Amino acid sequence: MHTLRPGGFALLALLYAVSAVLCAVGALVPVSDRSPVALLWGLAALTAAGSVVLWLGRDRLGPWALHAAVLVASAALGLLTWRAATAVGIVGLGPAMVSVGVFSGHFFSRRAARVHVGVLLVLTTAGAVAAAPTGYLPLWLTTVVTVVVLTEVQLRISGDLRRAAATDPLTGLANRRAWQAAADRGLAHAQRGDEPFTVVLIDLDDFKAVNDQAGHRAGDALLQELATAWSARLRLSDLLGRYGGDEFVLSLPATDAARVEDLLARLRAAHPAPWSAGTATARPGDTLAELLVRADTDLYRNKRRKRGG
Repeated sequence: MHTLRPGGFALLALLYAVSAVLCAVGALVPVSDRSPVALLWGLAALTAAGSVVLWLGRDRLGPWALHAAVLVASAALGLLTWRAATAVGIVGLGPAMVSVGVFSGHFFSRRAARVHVGVLLVLTTAGAVAAAPTGYLPLWLTTVVTVVVLTEVQLRISGDLRRAAATDPLTGLANRRAWQAAADRGLAHAQRGDEPFTVVLIDLDDFKAVNDQAGHRAGDALLQELATAWSARLRLSDLLGRYGGDEFVLSLPATDAARVEDLLARLRAAHPAPWSAGTATARPGDTLAELLVRADTDLYRNKRRKRGG
């Protein structure tokens, strides 16, 4: 399960509040003498309370709470489908089902979203089959297909947006923000398991001269070549990112200071372009910011040494 995107609890709190209002209206103005007024009042109270809980806990609740809230919404839709008084009432739940699917596609991982939509469709279809009204099948199939298609579309759109937000457009590497988020998690994992963790800052030597003499296209091409060459020599667990300009950054889990030198040798052999590096291996209680400061200090110490300063 990936980390929840911001705004999930706030948006679901709003959807719960809207549901509470719609259920209350349905109870106050029933469309039929067979309308499940008591159920509507009960769901209005439940969703109103859920809206308050989700809103107040939006900064404290964990991912489990958001998954639970979506499951409750799916169960409520299943009950409403089962107790619907008319065929129109059954099919009329389609927009709410689409909302659950699109919400899941945006805020959950691909696998989790599909599980949620599967549960939603099982519950609502079971309710529709058990309901008294008939003649809704063609429209119900259309609703089911619509929910599935729009969820998949949302999954694709959200996935593309997440990749674009986390990727440097020139090199295809993790951008600074995405690298820092992943490195923070890697460092925390290493500290919990008492494992080594190292970061490396890499700065190209005389990169400005490349741009000045051969043009910015040549500079861009060099950055792309280095990103490709270095990536091919890293482990799957290593994360290479573009830190900005001609600076790159590496997070290396399960890697101590001794093993870093072997890695840097492999990277130097991958491409002839000259560069300098600074490394820092985590100590107990280190933060990522402290590691980066030490790596930056080591980087410029090595640069001065190269210049003979």
